[in-house]
Amino acid sequence: MKSSKITKADLKKFAIDMLFILAGCSISAVSTIGILIPNGLTSGGITGIVRMIQGFFDVSFSLVYYAFAMLILIVCAILLGLREARKILLMSILYPAILFIFEHINFSLLEEKDLFLAAIYCGVLGGICTGLVFVRGYSSGGTDTIAKMIQQKLMPHISLSQILLVIDASIIIGSGFLFGRNIALYALVTQVIFSKTVDYVMYGFDTKAVQLEIITSKHDDVSNYILNDLRRGVTNVTVTGAYTKIARQKIVTICSPREGILIKKFVAKTDKNAFVTVIHVDNVWGNGEGFGDILKE
Repeated sequence: MKSSKITKADLKKFAIDMLFILAGCSISAVSTIGILIPNGLTSGGITGIVRMIQGFFDVSFSLVYYAFAMLILIVCAILLGLREARKILLMSILYPAILFIFEHINFSLLEEKDLFLAAIYCGVLGGICTGLVFVRGYSSGGTDTIAKMIQQKLMPHISLSQILLVIDASIIIGSGFLFGRNIALYALVTQVIFSKTVDYVMYGFDTKAVQLEIITSKHDDVSNYILNDLRRGVTNVTVTGAYTKIARQKIVTICSPREGILIKKFVAKTDKNAFVTVIHVDNVWGNGEGFGDILKE
């Protein structure tokens, strides 16, 4: 039986995680409270939903955001289980709290209204926040969680990325009816820059997927984690070391950049002597989640 005792390494890791998450949340709060709202802009995700509510009612952005974050957390725990809920628990509590603090400072980062510059900075700063959170293996608990719930419970045949695209696009289109077409187009600019920045923070350049090749003495543990926790496919390849002449099983899997980070963290915790290779993939065709249709592309 594994010991549940908390070690110094666990505390150090958690402290580093908290530093990354606090930095990311603060950057995103500056972006939202100091740039997006003062310039009358919006975006996708929960932020876009709350901005539309503010278009009808004079309500606190951070408090409404908190309500949505808690609602998503509760529904996630019910539909996907406590394991999935734990992934978004920290961000669901911490980020709205930091938003609340910055909202009561009441400041504007730009000297004057500049919608185009504001849209760019919101995308960059929001992407930095999400990238820092993903690098530490956490999730934001926004529309990506909603998309995961819809996919697993209603549309298992539709890829997660397609569902997420429809959700965010719907929010931006709705914002266009409420705030005007120009604001919706600026929101689109923000969303594109946001996505590219997340990838850049995580891997240094744009990538749609990564291929991980893992040689480890904990082969079954790692394979089960990828198959059951991340629900990604695993291919086993027999390889033989030229020097040792020993045959071993190599795990090969293709996944999203964020899932690649999660696998890396799990392998590092499970087998510190494992050998892991990460290959950046420009595109993948197949019937897996998030992969392109070979007949259409």
